Amino acid sequence: MLSKNSRALSLCVVSIVRAATPSTTALGSDLWLLFQNDLDWHTTGEHDSSLLLGPQTHSGALTACTKLNEGLAPTNGTFFHSDIANTLAYVSLDTGASLSQKYWVGGSSSSHSQSCPAVSASGLSTAACDEKLPVLCANSAPNKVSNQTDLSPTWQVKVNSGALSVTGTRDHLSFRFLGIPYANEPARWTYSSLYTGSSTISALNFGSPCAQVGGSGAENCLFLNIFTPFLPGSSTPSNKLKPVMFWIHGGAFTGGEGSDAVYDGGNLASRGDVVVVTINYRLGALGFLALDNGVTNGNFGLGDQVTALKWVQEHIASFGGDPSRVTIFGQSAGAGSVRLLLGSPPAFGMFAGAIAQSNLAGFAYASTYSEYFTIEQEVAVAASKFVAEVGCGNSTTAETVLPCLRKVQWQTLQNAADAPRYPVVDGTFIKRDRLSVDGKGPVASNAHVIFGWMAGDGADFAGSFPSSTTTQSLSIEGIGIAENLTAAVLNSGLFPRPSTGNATLDTFNVTTRVATDGEFRCLDQATAHSAVQNKVFQSTWTYQFERSYGGFEPIPGICDPPATPTHLFGDPSLPYFQCHSGELNFNFGTLGQAQLPFRDEFDLPFEQVTVDAWTAFARTFNPNPSAAFLTARGYSGTAAALREWGLWENVASTKPVRVLSWPSRNSDWLEQEQCDVLGFPLDFYED
Repeated sequence: MLSKNSRALSLCVVSIVRAATPSTTALGSDLWLLFQNDLDWHTTGEHDSSLLLGPQTHSGALTACTKLNEGLAPTNGTFFHSDIANTLAYVSLDTGASLSQKYWVGGSSSSHSQSCPAVSASGLSTAACDEKLPVLCANSAPNKVSNQTDLSPTWQVKVNSGALSVTGTRDHLSFRFLGIPYANEPARWTYSSLYTGSSTISALNFGSPCAQVGGSGAENCLFLNIFTPFLPGSSTPSNKLKPVMFWIHGGAFTGGEGSDAVYDGGNLASRGDVVVVTINYRLGALGFLALDNGVTNGNFGLGDQVTALKWVQEHIASFGGDPSRVTIFGQSAGAGSVRLLLGSPPAFGMFAGAIAQSNLAGFAYASTYSEYFTIEQEVAVAASKFVAEVGCGNSTTAETVLPCLRKVQWQTLQNAADAPRYPVVDGTFIKRDRLSVDGKGPVASNAHVIFGWMAGDGADFAGSFPSSTTTQSLSIEGIGIAENLTAAVLNSGLFPRPSTGNATLDTFNVTTRVATDGEFRCLDQATAHSAVQNKVFQSTWTYQFERSYGGFEPIPGICDPPATPTHLFGDPSLPYFQCHSGELNFNFGTLGQAQLPFRDEFDLPFEQVTVDAWTAFARTFNPNPSAAFLTARGYSGTAAALREWGLWENVASTKPVRVLSWPSRNSDWLEQEQCDVLGFPLDFYED
């Protein structure tokens, strides 16, 4: 029992400590936020979150927790619950500590002052108070959905990295550092450089998205966000650092932002024990204009991505991330960016894993994401028209065009009808008109890669929904393919028309299948096949995603399963289009962040399996989480599913495609006869 004077002194110390934002330097310890995340947002608040610190005496533990505005982790009296058991089992697996290792926790002290409450993986116990044990502090920071984080100074924390002092915060799931400038604001159509501005950074709120079509965002936008479970101390060895997942958003190279709530990294960080980085990069004409003036060579947005990777290499270790285990991943234009970076020499060596989700390739709109224009072609297709559209067409020489463009409001530039959005062969970032999976050009040969697509990716790129007078031929031609190819498709008999009783839907089904094959599936498979044939990457994996939630929906109402009396939010067992972007909530575990309803009994376990696969790839470059990891963390649902379904096989196996659904399975290459008809055979990249 503390005396009255001691309690007064203690309160004084607490008030002084609260005035300073804690850091691992001040604590003299690294800091590991541990949360047993089952991704069930209904019950998240019922699970304890804790902060693990390095060894110290019991009195030192009390002081350290106080510096974090916390007490020792509660154990509910004598009740030893599964969250603590799994947490400590995983700490033992990750650090090599014995399962009998004790940790200081809260609770009633023994009547003998020399004995204080402790816990191990086998249950509650005590230890001599002057013994030095690792410390479990409570983490009472509340669980909030993205953009609603409690920014009270109570939860804030500081990280020092080089010359930078960065103040972020924590919530129930992870430490959060938002809106960090990774580059100096570049002049228009110049390449970005690493940030050298103010050394004191408030990273409590997201930075502005980049200027984009529609008029939102700003030109000063090169920010990144970090979600991390671990902050290292000054003497933390590098083998304790966590793998890094570096997210590149989609949006046609004209829209999107790293701060989208779907991409909130807290669930990935807490369930998978990884560091998540999301970024902004310049878009549209501001990011991709190329002119034939010998100076404006395009790919400025791609250059931003490389600059962000450089920032990660320089600073991410201070935020708990291992710079030697960076996995870049992105969807749609973000997948196109991953593909670009796999062939971009300035990016080589800055990542070791890559996941391209729904990269576009093939005919019509999709072609420019994987077959890159020369600068001259980009000028002919877009830039020359664009210059005239924004009022700079009267400039008399190439040297005067750029000064004119720099005076135009960015909203005018981004919304112009022919605003360029095309990656180009600029000779620096991109040296060849396609990714060199034939082994004949520059490629990130150290990387492990996953290429995948949605089963209905093409539904969003199949033109307008047909009317009662739209023929099948006209519907297919609406994708933007040649008339003779349409005839070949229909005469092949390989794209049969279903008979649902809804004629327009039947027409759209055929067109969607053609679009999915011709703009996604066929050339993803060809990419992976050639990569393996030519031994380009360290390992290669593919998937087809057959369960989705919402997604990109230019045609309203096509991307959700039908509702029934027993499934009010839609029954995923019934036919529906698994649309472009429909995997993202599952990838990030953010059905809970948005509090979207689980539609059936499989949405939650499928979300768990998906997060476990993506984060396993980040940890080991294999999307199959180890049995030891799943056991230690108590992820019994994923473990049982993988035992029943079998493991995901890589492309070098006899079943190269993982069909991600409930249940999942391995498959031969899909739609090969259809791909041959479309002109995208498996050996497409062998020419």
